[in-house]
Amino acid sequence: MADVTHYVTPPFGAGDNGPEQREAVECTSANAAIRSAERMARAEGQIGAVAFSRIGDPASGEFADAVC
Repeated sequence: MADVTHYVTPPFGAGDNGPEQREAVECTSANAAIRSAERMARAEGQIGAVAFSRIGDPASGEFADAVC
């Protein structure tokens, strides 16, 4: 199978031991991931968010390092 690019936005909230990742959202493009992260970072109960992409082969499970 060919490599595909996944755009992902995980938000972060305050946990008992510091920041903790909340459920990530997969986006359709880099711009959509950035806009999603901006919205998530301003949402009540969130302390931030990040947008990143990973290129890889879902069939083999091999992915390159994330790029922010």
